[in-house]
This record gives sequence, C-alpha cells and structure tokens, in this order.
Amino acid sequence: MNRVYWLDRPVLVTGASGLVGSWMVGELLEAKAEVVCFTRDFVPQSIFFSNGFAERVKTVRGDIRDISAIRRAIQEYDTHTVIHLAAQTLVGVANRDPLTTFESNIQGTWNLLEACRASGCVKSVVIASSDKAYGTQPVLPYTENAPLQGEHPYDVSKSCADLISHAYAKTYGTPVAITRCGNFYGGGDLNWSRIIPGTIRSAIRGEAPIIRSNGLFVRDYLFVEDGADGYLTLAEQLANRPELHGQAFNFSIERPINVIDLVSLVLKQMDSGLTPVIQDNAPNEIPNQYLSAERARTLLGWKPQFTLEAGLSKTIEWYRQFFAGKTQAMSA
Repeated sequence: MNRVYWLDRPVLVTGASGLVGSWMVGELLEAKAEVVCFTRDFVPQSIFFSNGFAERVKTVRGDIRDISAIRRAIQEYDTHTVIHLAAQTLVGVANRDPLTTFESNIQGTWNLLEACRASGCVKSVVIASSDKAYGTQPVLPYTENAPLQGEHPYDVSKSCADLISHAYAKTYGTPVAITRCGNFYGGGDLNWSRIIPGTIRSAIRGEAPIIRSNGLFVRDYLFVEDGADGYLTLAEQLANRPELHGQAFNFSIERPINVIDLVSLVLKQMDSGLTPVIQDNAPNEIPNQYLSAERARTLLGWKPQFTLEAGLSKTIEWYRQFFAGKTQAMSA
C-alpha cells in the first residue's frame, strides 16, 4: 500500500462496518484518504464504531439493494475509488434465506457497478468475492483460471457477482477487478458461528469449542490486515493499469489447514486444555478449498505480512481485551 497515492483521495467503502471494512477504513484514515462509508446497520461493538472511525468519515446509510442510495454516495462525494465489501457473508444464513443472499450479493453488485459506470468519476473498483465462487474443483489449489461453478446459495451468489463484474469490465470498460479470498479472521469479527472467534470465545469462557463439521474440511485463513492490504494494493494499481481490468486475484498465505488442526492451534496459543465437540453437521459445505496466490505475487507484488501463528496471536489478544472490557463494564 502506497500511502502517498491515497492522500486526499475520495474513496467509497461499502460494508464499512464489517470485519474487513472496519480494518480497511482504519488503513485509509491513516493514509489520510477522504473516506466515504456506505453502511446499513449500526453495530456499536464493531471496530468501525468502537474505534471512533465513524466519527472521522462521511457516512451514507443505505442498503446495497437500493441503487439510488449508491448513486448518491458516488456522485455527491466525487468518488475516485470504490471498495465493494457489502454482502451477506454467512453460509448458514444463505442456506436458510437464499433470496436475501441473492439480492444482496448479486443485485447489490450490479447496482454498484451500474452506479460506477454511470458516474464518470470512478477510476477503480474492487469487488470482494470469495473462494466459494469456484465451487468444488478437482484440482487444488484453486487458480484464477478455474471455472466458476458454485452449487449452493452462497457459492452461486459469488459466482454470479464475479461474472457480472467481468461483463462490466469487458463490455463497458469499467475499471473493475475481483478479489477471491478464503476465510478472513482477526479482531472485531463478532460472528461467533465462525470457527476462530467462536473457539476463542469458548476458550475464554472455559467452554468446549464447537466444530459444526467433521473437522476434516480444509480451508484457507487470511488475517484481516493482509486482506485489507491486498484490496488496497489492487485498487491502487487498477487506476493506472488497464490490463488488470476484469481480472480476478486470489489472496492467500498458501497454507491450507483442516478445522481440527486450526482449533488445536488456537487452543495451544491460549494455553487451553479444552477438547472441542465435533457435531459433524455442516450441510452444503465444500470439503476442501484453498488458493494459489501466484498471480497476486507476480502481477501486483503482493505478499502476506503475517503467518497464521502471528495473525492468531494478534487476534487472540484483541478478543481477550474485548471480553475483559465487557467484564469490567458489567461489574461497574
């Protein structure tokens, strides 16, 4: 991330109060960008609000399914760069409620791209996708040339959004590129159904962590600060490199790990002797997913700054402070 590039640059971040959005806004504020945040919900515990970022940015409240709200955010603030993170990100929710997932992730993406196309001022657009867009593949790790063949609601929503983004780049010359990452983790993730924050919370409370699957699913895990850096590196280069338009980039530390081993690593770092409960109840999940980041390394010069152990250490410390603060507030 070249901080000089971002100085005074008008940037719109959708989904700014989420995990990745909160960390990204923090990075942009440090670089002294002019940050506009598009957000739907007020979640006071999120880093976006609790760290005071919301008081230092311009905020547009709205739903990504409302194209008029997106247009206003882009046009009124003369937006040069758009980082599109707003989405329904939970697989379990997608399985229970596919319609709102499709509306948020597919319609929301075409709304955002259409608003950017019509604006005349946007120079680069980064669309946050997922490794789930690839669906199940016979060859691992996934490369960006693998077909997009999601089968279940969340996966399909990401496959569709990726294809729509590619169409805008090829048909209209929209300066858009796509990021595909595995599972993000880091301080500030309050979705306790996710394995890392859920395990940390259980260990802090002295409760056995829950593994919904059989524990053998293999995944990529990317520390949120590395993810934010990858998105911003891509956005910065998109503005001056037309050959990147329409391309997708995997971001990964390229260290796949199964769920049982990941939970064991978290518990070891927390000096916990707890044993996880394996429920073996995770329908519509892909058994093995992990990524090659060769394209990002080669074309963007990106590389992760955190090992899995280092990222988990920072994450665990954040949650320890978070729960210590809650305990103090309850006893006051």
